[in-house]
Amino acid sequence: MDNLAAIADCADMIVNGYAFTKEADVIRVLNLEAPHNAAVLSETGDVIETNMNDIELALIGNYYMRNRKFLLSPSEEATYA
Repeated sequence: MDNLAAIADCADMIVNGYAFTKEADVIRVLNLEAPHNAAVLSETGDVIETNMNDIELALIGNYYMRNRKFLLSPSEEATYA
């Protein structure tokens, strides 16, 4: 439980129970309610690695695309818009 709190505290954005953390050129996503579900996305929103099901992937993809402006710098956002 303490580990989840630390992950949530370090997350750059939390949307509907999913913690999004930007690291270098990838976005790490963790379901805080089911921490065994995780994904790694590219900055464009493409899935690099995951163990989530298709429905959950569609949800986090949508959350990321709607809110990526909060994770990316203005120059990065312009590149991927």
